[in-house]
Amino acid sequence: MTSSHATVSTDELSHTSRIKAIVAGSAGNLIEWYGFFVYALTALYFSGSFFPKSSEMIQLIATSAIFAVGFFFRPVGGWYFGRFADRNGRQAAMVVSVLLMGLGSLMIAVLPTYAQIGVFAPILLLLSRIIQGFSTGGQYGTAATYLSEIAGKNRRGFYSSFQYVTLICGQLLATALIILLSHILSPDAMKSYGWRIAFLVGAIGAGTILLFRHAMHETSTAATRSKNAGKIGELKKHIPACLTVAGLTAGGSLSFYTFTTYMQKYLVGTTHLSKDTANNIMLGALTIFMCLQPIVGSLADKVGRRNILMTFAILGTLFTLPILAAIAHANSPLVAFGLVMAGLVINTFYTAVSGLFKAELFPMHVRALGVGLSYGIANAIFGGTAENVALGFKAANHEHYFYWYVTIICAISVVTAIFMRDTRKFNPLDVPTE
Repeated sequence: MTSSHATVSTDELSHTSRIKAIVAGSAGNLIEWYGFFVYALTALYFSGSFFPKSSEMIQLIATSAIFAVGFFFRPVGGWYFGRFADRNGRQAAMVVSVLLMGLGSLMIAVLPTYAQIGVFAPILLLLSRIIQGFSTGGQYGTAATYLSEIAGKNRRGFYSSFQYVTLICGQLLATALIILLSHILSPDAMKSYGWRIAFLVGAIGAGTILLFRHAMHETSTAATRSKNAGKIGELKKHIPACLTVAGLTAGGSLSFYTFTTYMQKYLVGTTHLSKDTANNIMLGALTIFMCLQPIVGSLADKVGRRNILMTFAILGTLFTLPILAAIAHANSPLVAFGLVMAGLVINTFYTAVSGLFKAELFPMHVRALGVGLSYGIANAIFGGTAENVALGFKAANHEHYFYWYVTIICAISVVTAIFMRDTRKFNPLDVPTE
């Protein structure tokens, strides 16, 4: 097997070696996103532990605000790890970012409560989320770049879709573990210590990434690591690509977090389903959503990334508002499940090619930086604030404004998709690297 630091042309890789490399790169992504999502899924249980006693809604908004802060450190992580990956290689950047996620999870797992240390509890919770946000920002851009480069020319859509397969799998595992713990433990035990178990599992999982690092064939070459590699000044030459990433990420990320992490709270707080029912709905919907990624990824190999993204943006603009409004008045869990699934199917046309279309817009020497930073900024502004914006409108008794907000941002993605470059005509991933 190739050593962990060796660079091998992707055209020279055997099918088996390519699959191993994709599995290794995806494993880190799974661990990373499990750690990030478990916060959102356990917030209903631990929000009262870290803030002064007040209304449950105020505690939930405060907890969600810290969730959003984690997103605002993603651009910093995208810049740092993107620069690192473009200069030193993708493999090391992915490993370090996952280990940082583990550190953040461990900190939350052992964090004292507000009753024990007062105001230092939310401060330390905030610090933990900053570390996790920094880590996730680095992982996304590097993983998107790595999987796009290792995939080879003919099946990039299919193989690159596994970034979101593992991203969703991380959320799915987090959801499944919360369901399992809630069945084993009493509600009081879940609020007391059950949620800590979920974070501890994430910390342990992060350490396992070291077992996969030797299967990660390095895709960047010494020839591309010039003095300009990973520099902001060099990235400025690719402003149109950055704006394309930002415009499509705005609608894609907002839609994704609306129908995934926020949806659990929406089903409980607005549709008035029980926590267990909401968790079960999300478990089933996310399972199907995960399985759809390679199907749409393969379709993108045939019709092009631009057409797939256009489909997402148009459907998101037309149907987000009626779907969210219908979920609010769903009269049964089955109806709610079908409506959530409809929203996720639309979002699949973004997620299946999310990392790939970004990587295809940049040359190798600024690819990880361009993907990570452009995505990180747009995701922080629109994806990271989705929950807080939604809860803010709800607290003001204008929840329907959030439906319009998501619709308008999806419409911006339509305009972006219209003007984006069709990478079937020229693809920087096809430019020889050696």
